[in-house]
Amino acid sequence: MKFKVYNLKREPVGDIELDDAVWGAEVKQHLLHEVVTAQRASRRQGTQATKERSAVAGTGQKLFKQKGTGAARQGGKRAPHRVGGGHAHELQPRDYGYRPPRKVRMGALKCALSLFAKEDRLLVVENFQLTDVKTKALAQTLGTLQIVGKALVVDKVGNKNLELSIQNIKGKQLLPPEGVNVYDLLRHKHLIVTRDAALAIQSRFAEKE
Repeated sequence: MKFKVYNLKREPVGDIELDDAVWGAEVKQHLLHEVVTAQRASRRQGTQATKERSAVAGTGQKLFKQKGTGAARQGGKRAPHRVGGGHAHELQPRDYGYRPPRKVRMGALKCALSLFAKEDRLLVVENFQLTDVKTKALAQTLGTLQIVGKALVVDKVGNKNLELSIQNIKGKQLLPPEGVNVYDLLRHKHLIVTRDAALAIQSRFAEKE
């Protein structure tokens, strides 16, 4: 597929040829759903914990004799049905995360990238070099690029001016090509990639084949 490449003034400066298998794949919703669900599950803390009867404070002595009182028989005060007793089925910390197969993960990433390309929400820029660390200047640049709403910017590691300038802009996120993932892609309306970053994302799939 051929895409136009723009400068930061949204002026065309050339074209880039990208692999159809990565940027023009069929969008399969079930793959997107499966990978996003897995990513969200992996982010769950799973730190719930309650105490069973052996972990709560209290004596284990029998409260009163078994027979002759007219009351129901009772054991220790730490029994689950008593106030202050332990939980019958206590909760323990657990890991909710799971990892779908590699083909599913890579296929879903192709679907997400292709979705941006097909819906004309992908913008390829020559580079994203800023002269200073200024949030206001970056916001103006994004306005010039006609980016309205949430946007994911992808550029190679080391662009400190961009990294520091984008931190305080709500709804904008910066990721390196190695960190691009399905969940973060689908959370944003626009995808902005530099020429080098687009090729780097594409090379991730070549390495796995």
